[in-house]
Amino acid sequence: MERASCTLVTQFVFVRFSNAPCLQLLFFSLFLLIYLLSLVGNALIVLIVTLDGRLHTPMDFFICNFSLVELWYTTVTVPKMLANFLSSQGVISVPSCITQYYSFSLAATELFFLTTMAYDCYAAICRPLHYPLLLSPQTCGTLASICWFVGFLCPMFPSFLLTQISFCAPNKINHFFCDAIPIFPLSCADT
Repeated sequence: MERASCTLVTQFVFVRFSNAPCLQLLFFSLFLLIYLLSLVGNALIVLIVTLDGRLHTPMDFFICNFSLVELWYTTVTVPKMLANFLSSQGVISVPSCITQYYSFSLAATELFFLTTMAYDCYAAICRPLHYPLLLSPQTCGTLASICWFVGFLCPMFPSFLLTQISFCAPNKINHFFCDAIPIFPLSCADT
């Protein structure tokens, strides 16, 4: 079955939570507050871990990296969402949407850090005598580098594939940011 409309689109429209202006303002205020608290909290974690020598343990090092990832991908998605609350029609260009998808996919980096933190807990509990050897500063730096590298690498191929797709009308995304699941159905491929 072919899509009914084959009009190519250059931008997507985010479906609103509500069309009532007072609710849009309420959502804007609520999400802005949550976003600012998230920014301040994660920035404080990074600052405190960096400045306090007693917090230079492997777990604190990984939590610091985890907070940096959190700062990165909330800053990629939330400001656009906030702007859309205040605009008459929340739109995003197709290239910006794909860039946002790539950046938000860095959430995979968080999963790698969580895995590394689980290994840190395992080593501290099950191998306490070998812990300083297993998680030396050099090992922690290597593990963090691998987490960042693989986290940046993982979303590259899907993002590249998205750049190869043409998108057709309707161009409405029933989501608050660009993710693969809501934008794949908008492709011009026959279904």
